Amino acid sequence: MASETVLIIDFGGQYKELIARRVRECGVYSVIKPHTISAADVSKIAPIGIIFTGGPGSVTQDDAPTCDPKILEMGIPVLGICYGMQLICHMMGGVVASGEKSEYGTVLAELRGDCPLFYGQGGQRRVLMSHTDMVTVAPPGFDVTAKSAQCMIAGIENRDSSIYGVQFHPEVENTQNGTEIIRNFLYRICSAKGGYTMENYLSEQIKLIKERVGDKKVLLALSGGVDSSVCAALLERAIPGQLTCIYVDHGFMRKNETDEIRRVFEKKNINFRWIDASDRFISKLAGVTSPEAKRKIIGEQFARVFEEEATKLGHIDFLAQGTIYPDVVESGTNSAVIKSHHNVGGLPEKLGFEGVIEPLRALFKDEVRRLGLLLGLPKKLVFRQPFPGPGLAIRVIGEVTREKLNILREADAILREEMSSTRTRADQYFAVLTDTKSVGVMGDCRTYEYVLALRAVRTTDFMTCEFARIPYGLLSKISSRITNEVPGINRVVFDITSKPPATIEWE
Repeated sequence: MASETVLIIDFGGQYKELIARRVRECGVYSVIKPHTISAADVSKIAPIGIIFTGGPGSVTQDDAPTCDPKILEMGIPVLGICYGMQLICHMMGGVVASGEKSEYGTVLAELRGDCPLFYGQGGQRRVLMSHTDMVTVAPPGFDVTAKSAQCMIAGIENRDSSIYGVQFHPEVENTQNGTEIIRNFLYRICSAKGGYTMENYLSEQIKLIKERVGDKKVLLALSGGVDSSVCAALLERAIPGQLTCIYVDHGFMRKNETDEIRRVFEKKNINFRWIDASDRFISKLAGVTSPEAKRKIIGEQFARVFEEEATKLGHIDFLAQGTIYPDVVESGTNSAVIKSHHNVGGLPEKLGFEGVIEPLRALFKDEVRRLGLLLGLPKKLVFRQPFPGPGLAIRVIGEVTREKLNILREADAILREEMSSTRTRADQYFAVLTDTKSVGVMGDCRTYEYVLALRAVRTTDFMTCEFARIPYGLLSKISSRITNEVPGINRVVFDITSKPPATIEWE
């Protein structure tokens, strides 16, 4: 899997994960490390290439993030992007200054086709710029390879040292053929052979899991989400008959989800244990209206139920978790720290596990989904809408009751059915049962029922979002179906707030 690795050195850029994903899409494994990494630690990784990310700072500031200067002397090909290019120039004798005008958004740039980085991409190209500082003098030994109307040094190269830089962002969709520029860096400059695929990853992980686990037992808290489901399927493929999955049904899942999860995993060669704890969870939430209190109570009860059921199993050697690479990157460490998770927080120490197995910790979400399809999981499960751990409990505003949950389940199912049958693009969509009632009229009779809110957003990272532009005709159909088919709702509203100032979830 990692016979070839490209190292992404992060200087605080918002696109670091996107760079890493683009490299992997080109068939080469990538890892992200902070800019404080030493040249000695770089040597241990033995990358075939290094990419410096962008960043929010200015290289001319005293506290600007920098890197070990020895990294640029190692003979490993380097590509600097935006801040990364400016840092290379600053460290190697060039001049970086604040421009008279900032350059943000998509602009036309002239790329030199004789530069290996721009092979097949020479001439005018649409690129995404996002900078105020710019290189005004290239370092000694460097040639200028790109320019725009406001930035006369938008690309640099030193072929003898295999060091390249671009002021624009090739990793984003806004840059025309940006992935091809990254591919050129990998294959024409770093001499990559490729071969990083989910098929190879699957084979490698099966081998590693078998070697580590042997004939011992593994326990997994199966939430029914994409990550834990793919983790379960992978472990079942690697160590059939040695995995126990505990699925704690807290009663807050969407319509038919528990039945779907049971149908998938009860057929596999695992010890699947379904625990119906819905009465326990709902009773604990009686009278609770604070969203934070709901989360804490659900997290605590989830851990307690899991612990009680795990204790009944006798000795289990390993705990498995569906940790994925963004969790590792966001923690700021690659050490074997057990992920803080509402399902299993604090349990490894209490239950005395020998170790933790996290077979997905090197993967991004899109890779996890591809792996799930390879493992034969149903598309409906693999491409399931993002869903918070506390489930519908935080999509019912105010106190949670069975009546409210049933109303929300039916309304949410209609929204998901109608959205999935159209080509309207939304990265996440769901219904929220508000704690507000309004006057309505049905069949010439006055009603006083709940107001339901619909939420649909478009986002690439879920850190920010814009509301999705749902056609009025589709909204009208959804509203009509919900008010006619779901007792208890007489008004439907659509949330048109972006993030910020709002969050995606209401609670």
